[in-house]
Amino acid sequence: MLAYSEPPGYQRTVPIKRPKLDAFTDQIDIWLAEDKQRPRKQRHTAKRIFDRLRAECEFTGGYTIVKDYVRSRKRGSKEMFVPLSHPAGHGQADFGEALVVIGGIEQKAYFFAFDLPHSDACYVRAYPRANTEAWLDGHVHAFAFFGAVPQSILYDNDRCLVAKIMPDKTRKRTQRFSAMLSHYVIDDRYGRPGKGNDKGKVEGLVGYARRNFMVPMPRFADWDAFNDYLEEQCLTRQDDILRGHKVSIGERLEADLAVMQALPAAPFEACDLQSGQVTSTSLVRYSGNDYSVPVAYGHREVWIKGFVGRVTIGCAAEVIADHPRSYKTDDMVFNPLHYLPLIERKIMAFDQAAPLQGWELPKAFGTIQRLLEARQGKTGKREYVQVLRLLERFAMEDLHAAIKDALHKRAISFDAIKHLVLCRVERRPPRLDLDVYPFLPRTNVATTSASAYMSLLSGGAS
Repeated sequence: MLAYSEPPGYQRTVPIKRPKLDAFTDQIDIWLAEDKQRPRKQRHTAKRIFDRLRAECEFTGGYTIVKDYVRSRKRGSKEMFVPLSHPAGHGQADFGEALVVIGGIEQKAYFFAFDLPHSDACYVRAYPRANTEAWLDGHVHAFAFFGAVPQSILYDNDRCLVAKIMPDKTRKRTQRFSAMLSHYVIDDRYGRPGKGNDKGKVEGLVGYARRNFMVPMPRFADWDAFNDYLEEQCLTRQDDILRGHKVSIGERLEADLAVMQALPAAPFEACDLQSGQVTSTSLVRYSGNDYSVPVAYGHREVWIKGFVGRVTIGCAAEVIADHPRSYKTDDMVFNPLHYLPLIERKIMAFDQAAPLQGWELPKAFGTIQRLLEARQGKTGKREYVQVLRLLERFAMEDLHAAIKDALHKRAISFDAIKHLVLCRVERRPPRLDLDVYPFLPRTNVATTSASAYMSLLSGGAS
């Protein structure tokens, strides 16, 4: 009582003795140490350790003493963290995943998450893939959303950004990512491999966005509608006052924007850039799919720009093809116009030409095709291809109107249709007569022979 003003309570002077478990603690420690090198979801639980001790080590004790020992060991090995302060004007970026329904199809969405840790302002944008062009496009839209560029951004070591970690721990960036950083003059920083807590703010944003922006499962007609919704949610969140703060995210964002850099005059071209070669079937392969180019560029070297929503192909300084982006596997994306010059020469391939399969044309096109083929056979088929080639120079609506006009006037020929579409574009009245347009098909009226009618009689002519 003289030593303590209050009774100190019972204090253990020697460690607890566990006669049935002490002989097995070294083995348990070995298993727990090995677990640190294995995936989190394939590590030992207390129940699994208990089962192994009984099956492999002839352990005769109970489950409770094993569970208590494992809990004490795991508690002592848990990592501790230092609270961090975040200066204004710096950001963190990462990608997350969630299931969504786009165009009636349930699929996985990869969403770009960008966080300004000082203010907790965020930007989220979803993509079909977490590839290079998605990373770049996410940055471009995030900077446009805030109207400014951060001084630095903290990343993980994603292979779309980091080509190699050097022995001195510096990063060798990928070419397009390096170009984007140079365009916006951003200082890039990186977390330790496998240590998500190094960029805990954006890791938290990924979870927050999934729980709050994507529950229940989002359903949208297309990706643009989904991203408009996500942008609206990011704006709405700026009105929130988070725990530990007295003003809203939007008010704290002003301090971030005050020290961030101004946007450059033009945004960065958010695309993956590769080279390729045109095959003998006038196709160029990009990201596992084939895209067509005009047959005139067969076997030529080309450059390919892969954007999030489209693929652009060029030769030298000229853009020769532009297609919607396909995210399927081994898909073939054709533009039928690319193949018409070759089909015109190899007209027997017309009916089986893969680029023409599924080409949806107005009903009048099918009518003019049947009439041309009925009148002239193989020549009529070639003439129909020449009609289709007018789409290389004229809009679909103008050619469609010219074909309907030709059907109405019963002027069934390529030359007549070309004349009618030119008149429509040049806004002048058509003159379908042989003096003005000598290439119109002429009618050949042969002399009738009376003997020819004898073949209609039974038995034929005699």
